[in-house]
Parts: sequence; C-alpha cells; structure tokens
Amino acid sequence: MDFTPLPEHESLRLKVRDFIERQVLPLEADRSNYDAHENIALDKLEPLKAEAKKHGLWAPQSPVSRGGLDLPLVAWAPFYEEANRSIFGPVCMNCAAPDDGNMRVLSRVGTAKQQDQWLQPIINGDIRSAFAMTEPHPGGGSDPTMIQTMATRHNDTWKIHGHKWFITGAAEASHFILIARTSNDKRKGLSAFLFHKDQPGWHIKRRIPIMGPEEHGGHCELIFDGLEIHEENRLMEIGDGLKLCQIRLGPARLTHCMRWLGLAKRCLEIATKYVEEREGFGVKLADRESIQLKLGELAHDIHIGRLLVMHAAWKLDAGDYARKEISSAKIHVANTINKAADTGVQLCGAKGYSKDTVLEWVYRYARQARLVDGADEVHKMVLAQTYRKEGNDFWRWGI
Repeated sequence: MDFTPLPEHESLRLKVRDFIERQVLPLEADRSNYDAHENIALDKLEPLKAEAKKHGLWAPQSPVSRGGLDLPLVAWAPFYEEANRSIFGPVCMNCAAPDDGNMRVLSRVGTAKQQDQWLQPIINGDIRSAFAMTEPHPGGGSDPTMIQTMATRHNDTWKIHGHKWFITGAAEASHFILIARTSNDKRKGLSAFLFHKDQPGWHIKRRIPIMGPEEHGGHCELIFDGLEIHEENRLMEIGDGLKLCQIRLGPARLTHCMRWLGLAKRCLEIATKYVEEREGFGVKLADRESIQLKLGELAHDIHIGRLLVMHAAWKLDAGDYARKEISSAKIHVANTINKAADTGVQLCGAKGYSKDTVLEWVYRYARQARLVDGADEVHKMVLAQTYRKEGNDFWRWGI
C-alpha cells in the first residue's frame, strides 16, 4: 500500500490548491458573495465553474470522454481535500454532493442513452441533480430495505406514490434518481428510476429548515402522487435498487470524508494562525502547552483520517467493496471535522464565534457529518457485525 501520488496527480493537486487560493478564497472572504442560504451565490458561481473547466479542474470522477478527469479514487482524495479548503470549492469544480455520487453511479450503471440524456448535462454543469431515497418513519433511512414509496407497473410505465424527505439539492435539481419499492422481496424489492423536475405527479412539499448552512437546493420533502416514469428510464434491472444504493453510497460516503478533511485542515490552519499572533498575560497563545496539546491532537486525528480514507480508496480501486474501511473512515472523519470546528472556535474565542472567519460556518455545517449517509451508530454496528463474522481476519492485510 503505497499512497505516494503519481506525478500527474500531485501536479493536479497543486493546481487545485492554487486555484482555491487565488480565485475562490477571495470570494469566500466577502459576505456579499453568499446567497440567502450561506452558500456561494449562483451569479458568482458560474464564472468560477468556467475557470475551473479552463484550468482542467472539472469533474474528477467522470469519464474523460464526457468531459471529466476519470481519476482513480486514490487521486480523488487529495483533489477533494484541496478543493474543500474553501467552503465554496467543491461546487466550483463539480465534485460536490449529491451530483458527485450521482455522476459516478450513472457512469457505472446507466445505458449509453441514459448517460447521454441524464448524465451528460450534470457533467457539463448545466443542471444539478438529486438522489431521492430517504423517507420519514416508517419508511427507509439508514436501512433502505424499509422504503415505502411504491412504483406500480402499468404496461411500459411506472406510477410512483410515496413520500421522501431530506433530499439534498432537490429545490435546484433538474434530474433525479429515485429509489422505490417494486415488490416485497427483501433483497430484490427495490428498483431505481430517473425523472425530470418538470414531469407532473410530484411536488416539493417544503424546503426543510436545518441547523447549518445549505447546499444549493437545500434539503427537501417530496410528495409523489402519480408520477409516471417510462420503462426506458428505469436504472439497472427490476429489483436492483438496493444494489444501486450500495454502488452509489459507499464511494459517496468516502468523498464526504475527503471534503470534510479539507475543512478540518482549514479549521486547524485558521486556529494556528490566530494563536501564533494572539498574546495573553505576556505569553503568545501558541507557546502555551495547553494550546499545543489541542493543536497536536487535532493534527493527529486529521492524519489518521487521511490514512483511513486512502486505505478505503485503495481497496475500492482494487475492486473491493471496502465496507468496513469506509465505515471506519466515516466514523472517524465525521467526528474529526466536528472536533476541528469546535477547537477552532475555542482557540479563536469571540472571533471564532463571529462571522469574521468561516469557523462558525463549519461548526454548524459539521454536525450533519455524524448523521448523513449513515449515523455513527450504524457504521459502528457494521464494524461489530463484520468482526463477528471475520474474527481476527478483520485486521488482515491486503484485499
């Protein structure tokens, strides 16, 4: 397991770093460039997207033939980490959720026709997308086998009835991937479908107010009351919905971790700069042992997170599902970004609590990390179950 980046991947990482430093951070520093939901305003975003394309920093997960970079996952990690040094970074380079996961899964399982119609506009950056899976109780959340939304077949058309919520990006999305129940079979009871925002038979009930800043399009509650989807817009085979979720959600969890590590490093960067300058009672804060312990522990946790992420990425690139490795990374990195934000705010004091830095933004944003794409407890349960099955082979080297 050699995680030394190839020269071309290291060169690309440095290009991402330079782009963020020169073009994105100056916009982030000016609150007039934020929208009402505390993300980059769309009129400021479009020029940055054009610049990222021009510099060859666009869609790292997508095929070269369709305008992406087609990087292996071990190269995604440094790219995404550098991109999320800024809270605006990933969306500028088309590597933000949920588009990121949707592009990857459509690239892997969509037919050529489906990719032309549904994938290419997302890669181009012309439209946004959403993944409609999660439901209110008693429907599916971390356990997709509980999904209640029904797809009933009528000749070559499927009619959808049901209820989804916390669907990220839905208010701005044009293309949707929908997971619905097509039978009561425990393993093969779900299927996946594609639909466009302008199709009748569904609506957004509300954009759910949340604790933190939001992605473009928020987190929405959706009602399906007769949406009709033609058979040609079914993804994979009937009954493959759970399989599609597994293909999509594992790598998507890992890309969350890659981006969160970028934000955790940014918090450490801001805090370190502040304590190097700030003095109290005749002593520079950075010279106090208590401060050094906090900074050292955080740097330690970030480093562990990077190794966990790279190990999982390496296994995915080798063809392994890397389930336990992804769960380990998800638990650790989700907690690390929370710790990084809290430490940054604490060490910067009132300045950290204010909007003079992005620390308070990250602090509010970070709390979702321990919930989205499987709560900490779910991933710990995965690890426990895997250990019960594998015993000491849980720690085997290699694939």
